[in-house]
Amino acid sequence: MKRQFLKSVAAAALASLFASGPALAADITGAGATFPFPIYAKWAEDYKKVTGTGLNYQSIGSSGGIRQIRAKTVAFGATDAPVPGADLEKDGMVQFPAIIGGTVPVFNVEGFKPGDLRITGPVLAEVFMGTITNWNDPKLAALNPGKTLPSQAITVVHRADGSGTTFNFTDYLAVVSKPWADKVGRGAAVKWPAASSVGGKGNEGVAANVSRIKGSIGYVEYAYAKKNNIPHMLMLNRDGKYVAPDDKTFAAAAAGADWFSVPGMGVSLVDAKGAESWPISTASFILMYKQPVDKAASAEVLKFFDWAFQNGKKAAVDLDYVPLPDKLVADIRSRVWSQIQR
Repeated sequence: MKRQFLKSVAAAALASLFASGPALAADITGAGATFPFPIYAKWAEDYKKVTGTGLNYQSIGSSGGIRQIRAKTVAFGATDAPVPGADLEKDGMVQFPAIIGGTVPVFNVEGFKPGDLRITGPVLAEVFMGTITNWNDPKLAALNPGKTLPSQAITVVHRADGSGTTFNFTDYLAVVSKPWADKVGRGAAVKWPAASSVGGKGNEGVAANVSRIKGSIGYVEYAYAKKNNIPHMLMLNRDGKYVAPDDKTFAAAAAGADWFSVPGMGVSLVDAKGAESWPISTASFILMYKQPVDKAASAEVLKFFDWAFQNGKKAAVDLDYVPLPDKLVADIRSRVWSQIQR
């Protein structure tokens, strides 16, 4: 049911809401992260039915969204890699989370379905570093007793563009693997060390390449794995439990977040405590100017997200995202939106 719902959302979004033609005068403009694209598309579809106002959102990756908002070509930017507080201050911008979700390792190995294979963070880091190059490597076999893994070369699929999903993924690997932290690090773009690797643009591009390349492994926001019917792995979390990705495990990871402990609310949710926590969870953030050039356009953005926070919770859960708690939304209105001139 959810898979069919995802397909209909994507079709509706591509057919009508995110056309390449010029936006109507009243339409909201935004650009950035591909991670939240499925839920922004659904919210936009529902919002337009209620208000008549559309959303022209360019799903171009987090780095692109940051560039667009800094160039003041859109009313809001979207990023999964939070902008540091000092940069926000310099740019005269505010930042707030809009949705919570999770990044998942996905793979293409014949005979295995979603959740059939298990992996740990350190072993995942070895795969993406190119230290583990074959699916029947003893370390992978030890994590999957009773499973016959093929003698097949692993092709690593990664993002080719600057990506908040990459930031979330590499942030996690840097936390759980010292070799990864020392040799690769974290960032929206990194130098991928595996000899056998392929880049894809956007979550869409990574999903397409993993679907196409036999023996491949990649990472995408969970909705893209479901939409494209790509098997995901179970992951060992900080509490030593193997967990599956869904809205409940993403919510568990976010449960203890102290959002205002970091300037710009850029809290990392990776490797969170909790028996049910998905270890590569993240928020996706919105960037806006405190003193916007077009105050009317900026006000329309706030109206859209205010409506989505109140009325879009079911849609978020249906797509396996986690809507923000009401208390957090109230704090964002009073402590963040209050800084934006209208």
